Parts: sequence; C-alpha cells; structure tokens
Amino acid sequence: MASTLSDRLSRLVKTMRGQARITEGNVQDMLREVRMALLEADVALPVVRDFVARVKEKALGQEVTGSLNPGQALVGIVHKELAATMGEGVADLDLATQPPAVILMAGLQGSGKTTSTAKIAHHLIQRRKKKVLTVSADVYRPAAIEQLKTVSAQAGAQWFPSTPEQKPREIALAALDHARRHYFDVLIVDTAGRLGIDEALMAEIRELHAALSPVETLFVVDAMQGQDAVNTARAFKEALPLTGVVLTKLDGDARGGAALSVRQVTGAPIKFAGVSEKIDGLEVFDAERHAGRVLGMGDIVALVEEVQKGVDLKAAQQLAEKVKSGGFDLEDFLLQISQMKKMGGLSGLVDKLPSQLASKAQGADMDRAERDVRRMEGIIRSMTPLERRKPELIKASRKRRIASGAGVQVQEVNRLLNQFGQMQGMMKKMKGGGLMKMMRRMGGLGGLGGGGFPGMPPR
Repeated sequence: MASTLSDRLSRLVKTMRGQARITEGNVQDMLREVRMALLEADVALPVVRDFVARVKEKALGQEVTGSLNPGQALVGIVHKELAATMGEGVADLDLATQPPAVILMAGLQGSGKTTSTAKIAHHLIQRRKKKVLTVSADVYRPAAIEQLKTVSAQAGAQWFPSTPEQKPREIALAALDHARRHYFDVLIVDTAGRLGIDEALMAEIRELHAALSPVETLFVVDAMQGQDAVNTARAFKEALPLTGVVLTKLDGDARGGAALSVRQVTGAPIKFAGVSEKIDGLEVFDAERHAGRVLGMGDIVALVEEVQKGVDLKAAQQLAEKVKSGGFDLEDFLLQISQMKKMGGLSGLVDKLPSQLASKAQGADMDRAERDVRRMEGIIRSMTPLERRKPELIKASRKRRIASGAGVQVQEVNRLLNQFGQMQGMMKKMKGGGLMKMMRRMGGLGGLGGGGFPGMPPR
C-alpha cells in the first residue's frame, strides 16, 4: 500500500502545482487516486468510503497557505485522516491491576500468535522491566507448546509447562495460580487457533476469557490477509471484548489494507506491529508514524531508535578517536558491519527512509550490496587478529589461506584490501583537513572495484 499510495499522491502533487486553492475538481482527482490505492491495498470497501468522505469534507474550499500547493495541502489532510483511521497516538498495554496482569492472545492459526506472545514478553521485560510468565493453551496444534517454550527462552521470559492431554481452562488456571504464588507481574496466555472461524474455537476462547478476566485481550492478525482480516476481526469482536490489535508481518509484501480495516471494524486500537521475525522485531504502533510511512514520508524516528538500539555508544566514541588518530583497522571495519546487522542491515535502514531517498538507495541493488557486505565479513573473519590490525602483513600465501577460509577467490581478498586501503587514505585526509579535496576526488569512485560502497553503482 505504501509505495502505491505515495506514488499516486506524488504524481498528483506535481500536476496540481501552481493552482491557488483546493476545488471540487482537484479534490475529485485526488480522491480518485486515493480510492484506487486503498482498494488495491485490499482495504475494506466501507472503510474506503468513510475515509474518502472525511477527506473530501475536510479538503473542500480549504485555502492553500504559505509555500504549499493544493497537492501538498491535500497530502497533509490525507496523512491526518490516515492516522485518525488507524487510531491517533500510541496505545501501549494497560497493566494497571493487581499482579499478575493477564494478557489473552486470540486469532486464527498461522496469524503469528505464538511468536507475538514471545515478542510482547520481550518488550515487557526490556522496556517495562516486568517479570513475565508465558503458557500455551493450544492443545491441538502439534509442537505449539514446544514452540512457545523455545521462543519464551529467547525472549527471556519464564514458561509454564502444559500438555496436549490437558483442557485449555485447566492449563490457564494452573498457570495463573503459579504466577500468583511466584510473584510474576504478567501472565501471557497463548490460545489455540483454527484455519477458519468456527463455533468450537469461539466457545473455547470465551470460556478462557471468563476464567481469567484478562486486563488485555489482544487480537493477532496477519497484515497480509487483506479482506479476510475484516471478516476474522468482526467474528472475534462479537465473541470477545477486544482491547487491542497486534498486526504481524507488516514487513512483508503485504498490500497493507489490514492496518486500516481492522482498527475500524474492531474499534480496538492497534497496539503492536510485527516488523521482522527477530524476537525484538515488534514496535509499539504509532498511527501517525505509520501514516507517514504509507505516504512515503519514511519513519526517521524509528530509524533513530534502531540506531540507538544497535549502536554501542562507547565503542562508537572509541572508533571516532581512532579515526582522528588515523588508527582505523579491519577490526573496526568488522565492528561497523556487526552494528549495521543489529540495525536490520542495509535494507532494514532503507525501508525507514523517505520514499525519494529510499528509491535512490534501492537503485543501488540492495540485495547485491547485502551479499557484498556478508562476503566482506566472511573474509575479515578468516583473518587472524594480527592480520586485521596490520593488513600490510597479508601477502600471497596469507591471501590464499584467507580466501580458502572464506570460500572466495583470492581476487575478492585483493579487492577488499584495496577498498580498505582507499578508505584508510580518505580517513587520513579527513584527519589532515583535506576533506573538501577528498570529496571532490570521490566523484570518480564507485562500484566494488572503484572503492565506493559495496553494491553502489558507479557515479
């Protein structure tokens, strides 16, 4: 949805440049593009109609002030209404109750409930310093209990054992009793799902809700479901008093309509969004920031958060001192690659850039760039610590050994050493105050062979 809507709106902004005010005519053009983009994104038709009507009402007759043209003013209105449709602001978990606070996870099989259970546990442990217990009441799906045990350990949460022979209500009450006796702050209950909505599923989860009286009942939905997500959301809303929604797989090739449709249908705020398969790949959902992403404005706040999470500030300070003194070596280069991987790699960072910058970066073949970075890492890891500190020691026999260890040709080792030599030369120029000269010369660098960044096309 993001690329389609932002592409359509950016074209419209260009065509409306020079018009002095928003009129019935240019609003209709704009709304046609918005309507088509939302329908292509699989947003439910009633939601599209309501959204378009609100934008039209806000836009008609609005004066265009300052340096904005009508297209830009309309994009501002669309941004505001997108955020309102997905739920303004941030809605985190409400745990204001006598511990343990119970969180009940609901949704269809395959929506990502078990993984989301562990991700929420990790979020509560890391961000809110809670002591968390998880339990699986899914006695139907093979290996569901073991899966929760594994991902709970990754999250740093404790896991309460259960068996397929037990009844879901019996499991949940035993876990609640254990959580009370051992002073847990939060108990997260993973429930069974089905491939489709059926009465047995709904009756079971209603029984669990009645027995546990959870403070949060979260509906987990796959962002790739599109129209199906609406029907599922409606059924769970009728069965349970939902307090929030967890959108999973928001990083995939989803058309993205679920984010708009589910909030409208359930009336419950979207509380979390799954943005990667990693245990920390869960974001507290911010409607305004997500609306910015949809419109191609990027999410610079999320980018800064990723950098803060992934970068060791002390190590970065030490590196800055080494660069100043001209002592940058291959150990430092390896550290930079490791920190970039923690932040989701090149493609993860590019996804959060505004669309105009991201499109330029993506023109650089990000897949190739990622492969080149992995190859560089393999080559450096095949070196001894002494070789990383003193690359000038690496002669023919060492190059053959390093190439063999990394599974590459000797030419690749030569290429890396040449690139690193050029990088060191640049840093020495920066140290000596020759930054402007260096930048002028960089016009001739590009591609792997020319000393530019890996995967970037020649300038």
